[in-house]
Amino acid sequence: MNIKKILVTVFLICSSLTGCGYSTRSLLPGHIKTIYVAPFKNNVVYTTESSRNLYFPLLEVNVRNATVDRFLFDGHLKVEDGETADIILKGSLLNYQRDALRYTDSNDVLEYRLQIFVSLELLDSKTGEVIWQEPNFVGETTYFPTGALAKTEAQALQDALTDLARRIVERTVEDW
Repeated sequence: MNIKKILVTVFLICSSLTGCGYSTRSLLPGHIKTIYVAPFKNNVVYTTESSRNLYFPLLEVNVRNATVDRFLFDGHLKVEDGETADIILKGSLLNYQRDALRYTDSNDVLEYRLQIFVSLELLDSKTGEVIWQEPNFVGETTYFPTGALAKTEAQALQDALTDLARRIVERTVEDW
């Protein structure tokens, strides 16, 4: 047998035995099994002229609920109350922003971007040690107010909440 064929065969066998390293399991330490998601604080300033029409009542509650729902959907961490959980997620709602992305020829808004900004902190409940902090974490979506793909801002807000919650859970569980 030719030496080239032997080397190619060995290479193919070795490369088939190694993987890419992707895993669906959590990268959290083994002792962390439960999480408490504390109620989010609302630190959005709605008194400026540009943000006065962007108020959604109880948005901080919706952010927390979406996050808890996503942890339940993900299944890597069990959601518990603050006294028994291994880790605690604390958050503050920082900003709710709607920006026009595209306009029609007559200067009407064709597409908006909706963003929800939060500040996050993950704590070890036993030691109080900060595991990680994210001072400006964002969930977002785009939407069309008219046309075949039209959504209301409230519908788009649900999409942005889902995106934010997904990112929070990924940051917590996968730490990418």
